[in-house]
Amino acid sequence: MKLIIASNNAHKLVEIKAILGDVFDEILSLKEAGIEHETIEDGNTFMENAEKKAREIAEISGCCALADDSGLCVDALDGAPGIFSARFSGVHGDDEANNRLLLKKLEGVENRKAHYTCAMALYRPDGSKVTAEGYLYGEIGFEEIGENGFGYDPLFVLPELQKTTAQISPEEKNSISHRALALKELLSKLK
Repeated sequence: MKLIIASNNAHKLVEIKAILGDVFDEILSLKEAGIEHETIEDGNTFMENAEKKAREIAEISGCCALADDSGLCVDALDGAPGIFSARFSGVHGDDEANNRLLLKKLEGVENRKAHYTCAMALYRPDGSKVTAEGYLYGEIGFEEIGENGFGYDPLFVLPELQKTTAQISPEEKNSISHRALALKELLSKLK
């Protein structure tokens, strides 16, 4: 059975293949599957966006399709940046600008609790679906620390480790990440 990941993100592909590799004979990115498609993420929740992406790719490909939508939710900002995490500063994927804006919005704020959310949806060609969610809880630091990871990782502090997610190894992050937890829940539902 073939699974198409509704993404070309290399980080996601490695993690997904490691966890779901025993369930599917072949796991392909959009590019590897020869699919050029950009889903308009206009949902109001992470799950709505994930479901829309997976459904569209399953319909286009005739194969099982997996998509996720994830982001950072900060308590003091009423859950922002949330579904707008990648474009928080107004420019999609500008990690530096997003991090600067986040720090600016949290100036003088004591409650720095936050969590990463990952919503995952797998659609089959018959239209049936399996969904799962994962969360990683932490706090927003006062400065960027660490060289690993991407996005908000240099600011996201794991209190139990006293390190940011950019200070731990990719292997360690992949074992505790919101995406890994969502994938493990999805795997248990598939079995």
